[in-house]
Amino acid sequence: MKIDKLSIGGKTNTIDVSDKIVSAKINDKLVSNVLYKTNANYKGRKAKTKQKNEIKGSTAKIYAQKGTGNARHASKKAPIFVGGGVAHGPKGELNYKKRKLNKSEKKLSIASLITKKNVSKDLIIIDDFQKEILKTKEMNSLLIKFEAKNSIIIADKVSKDNIFKSVKNLPNVKITDVNHFSAYDLAKFKKVIFTETSIKELEKRY
Repeated sequence: MKIDKLSIGGKTNTIDVSDKIVSAKINDKLVSNVLYKTNANYKGRKAKTKQKNEIKGSTAKIYAQKGTGNARHASKKAPIFVGGGVAHGPKGELNYKKRKLNKSEKKLSIASLITKKNVSKDLIIIDDFQKEILKTKEMNSLLIKFEAKNSIIIADKVSKDNIFKSVKNLPNVKITDVNHFSAYDLAKFKKVIFTETSIKELEKRY
């Protein structure tokens, strides 16, 4: 499929991109499922309390089973004692299973989202950044020209190296490469920007 390709100067040309990426079947149910799993796996599960078996100390009974007139107790590790374990407390990462995503789910969800961006005119393909851009102001002006103030830039290695310093301090803009982006990234940002080389690298995976 032929779609528009922009030069750094703003001139428009065309580029052939595989239909498997920019004109794929849109599967909203699959995308929703993938985003749910991805978001769940990103969440930090840091809260943790010590269970009874994790408390250090003696396991001996605090007093005899019978003859004291008191209720029967085991060790001081029991949750009812100060310094004892916590009953039913959070268990950190161990309490949550990672939701697995297979390769097919990842590929199809990414293709669906890129296709949606293409349909809504939020997919931008630009020439590779052959020259280094160091100034944030210059990169910001370029993104304003492309109407891409809220965007993810998925670049080839050379382009990424050339513009990384000018992009990293821009709010609502993320720069990455074809090996390090997910469906979650595509859904999070309004505009998706590929360089000519990076879109061709992605094509090879489909």
